[in-house]
Amino acid sequence: MYEKNIAIHIRGLVQGVGFRPFIYRLAQQMNISGEVENNTNGVTIHAKLSADIYDLFIKRIREEHPSVSSIHSIEIREEESDKEYVGFSIASSHTASNKVTQVSPDIAICPKCLADRKRQPHRIFFPFINCTECGPRFTIIKDLPYDRKRTTMAPFTMCPHCRNEYLTVAGRRFHAQPMACNDCGPSYAATYKKERYGTYSQILEMTTRLIREGEVIAVRGLGGYHLVCDALHEGAVRSLRELKQRDNKPFAVMFRSMEDIKQYALVNKEEECLLVSWRRPIVLLRQLKPLSSGVNPQMQTIGCMLPYMAIHYDWFDALDTPVLVMTSANISDMPIVISPEEAERCFGRNVSLLLHHNREIYNRADDSVVQVFGRQPSIIRRSRGYAPESLFAGIKTEGILAFGAETVNTFALGKDDMIIPSQYIGDLKNWETHNFYQESMDRFMRLFRFRPRQVVCDMHPDYHSSIEAARFAYSKGIPVIKVQHHHAHAAACMAEYGLDEPVIAVVFDGTGLGDDGAIWGGEFLLCDKISYKRLAHLEYVSLPGGDKASLNAWRMAIAYLLKYNLPYPVSFAERVGALNIDTIQTMIGKNINSPSTSSAGRLFDAVSSLLNICDDSTYQGEAAILLEQQALTEKTSESYFYPFSISEGTLPLEGILRGILTDLSTEMAVERIAYRFHFTMAKLITEEAKFLLAKNGVGKVVISGGCFQNHLLTRMLQRCFHKEKIPLYIPSLIPCNDGGISVGQVAVAAATVNK
Repeated sequence: MYEKNIAIHIRGLVQGVGFRPFIYRLAQQMNISGEVENNTNGVTIHAKLSADIYDLFIKRIREEHPSVSSIHSIEIREEESDKEYVGFSIASSHTASNKVTQVSPDIAICPKCLADRKRQPHRIFFPFINCTECGPRFTIIKDLPYDRKRTTMAPFTMCPHCRNEYLTVAGRRFHAQPMACNDCGPSYAATYKKERYGTYSQILEMTTRLIREGEVIAVRGLGGYHLVCDALHEGAVRSLRELKQRDNKPFAVMFRSMEDIKQYALVNKEEECLLVSWRRPIVLLRQLKPLSSGVNPQMQTIGCMLPYMAIHYDWFDALDTPVLVMTSANISDMPIVISPEEAERCFGRNVSLLLHHNREIYNRADDSVVQVFGRQPSIIRRSRGYAPESLFAGIKTEGILAFGAETVNTFALGKDDMIIPSQYIGDLKNWETHNFYQESMDRFMRLFRFRPRQVVCDMHPDYHSSIEAARFAYSKGIPVIKVQHHHAHAAACMAEYGLDEPVIAVVFDGTGLGDDGAIWGGEFLLCDKISYKRLAHLEYVSLPGGDKASLNAWRMAIAYLLKYNLPYPVSFAERVGALNIDTIQTMIGKNINSPSTSSAGRLFDAVSSLLNICDDSTYQGEAAILLEQQALTEKTSESYFYPFSISEGTLPLEGILRGILTDLSTEMAVERIAYRFHFTMAKLITEEAKFLLAKNGVGKVVISGGCFQNHLLTRMLQRCFHKEKIPLYIPSLIPCNDGGISVGQVAVAAATVNK
């Protein structure tokens, strides 16, 4: 049968995941001659194929590709060359153009490598074992195409044994770039009582002994250092809180196995799939049995993950405890520590042991955090295991650089038709985080061969990201597009689902500058990716003290009660004190640092304080989080809701607050009032969205904003919208919090530039 020389170009997550070896083996099985190569835009196969073999070859590529890989597109063209191929080979990688492929996230150690550590002589207990199906990727890569010489494994020269495996087609380590063994790979070194220890057996004995004795240790991992202790040891967890300078914010924990997780938390099928996946995120679960009281104080939920490095498995093999606290090694809101020098400086005097390794972490990455709404995963923090996977936008995004928001920051690049979000960065008000932000942006631009042509940022002029965007644009002589905060939230969700038609967007969060100069945050928008119209919003209330109101929930409680001339509950007045109440009332009355806000986040804070759940937050969103946690303890699932009205324009909240005060006066259980409030907000959103859909002739609703991290609220919304048969789109791959803003900014800018 007549054969043609063709080129098959595959885009998607196809580098660093064993894709070329897979193609090689498949071609060998099918007796196809040709070659496969990595290039900056993906993987290209050159082969001589007949029509019947071609169809089967493409079908098998789509169906049998490595589980970690993903295929976005397959493009085929006939080649003019009549080149003759002898057998099939893997060609050297090359830089074809400034186009780029996706970069693989880091992948948890696979079961096959765990088994190899017990049977391969040169890898017995080797802690950095990996293959084409697992191991470090994003955290070690410096440049594309993905080859060893462009990673932090470059200093480690393969021994003859590893080199042979690297070149053996039938093996799992064929062209596995970070591959090594005990003879040629990275190693651990521990600092204990100022002494250095280097043998792995010594290190395992010391670390497990110290954990068993209730000590805290610092350990270098994939994307940074962790602080580790026994999650069942009260003294150890208390010491860790002092070390981290963290009062109440919950710690993430790592369990030995899924069976152990199920002893302490409820796990549904979707949550279990996430926990055991190669991404190994932290998954928020409903707690069944308590750990140490200091792990997650006042919480009904707990962040759980499973081991993803060899040393994690080795610890659990030697320890009796089934669970360890595994929290990012940083102080307060600073970035996770990645270098031995940083670790020594920050923690050398405060932990029992520092455990380093000599494989450089080039790209910093915290553990990712995910929760599941019903059956839908939703990312809260997008980092290790997810970054820097791209989102295909369906529109040209080339040259767009988005600077993101102020807190929970990420930035994003537009490349070809992709949006490439960064890993989680953090709060840019922190100097160290700002440096991390600039360093990561520079590295992304170099890695993805990015040439900025258009800068996009938040409309708020005082955000550090907006200031940095203006400085950058001026230095490059390129234009700036400013995108309203809540429009960016909506556009991010629309981009994820490929929605190009107008939608009703419900965006509930803490803060975002509005067109009228007020602080928005309880918004109902009619929007597409280019423009938006504000249709309705929660009624304005004063924000006494500006940003301080997000820390002192009692300020917002006073503001709401004063607005509607409602009485102060006796217990509230006693706790807060007459002086504070008078001061806030004076500030509002004289409009002293008391801008107007429609923020849903501040409403949740106010209710939390009125119910004596949380008056002062020690971390972002604590008052609202604890309000939800209290509601989760309510045993019934009644359908009572407080009175509200729907309309275009302003949505008054007096009926809701009056109802809460009435229930308080009858000494109704706080958890029931909290539950009623959540259900009321779900009903309000549903009814208002239903009204606006009909009035504006659109058919879909997207939700976004930090308030929808609230599991109870969002599950209620899913049920309400399902009952009304209204399509509801909830961010899944992109965080609904400000970590998704940069994606929305690119989407808006791309639509604007290309309109």
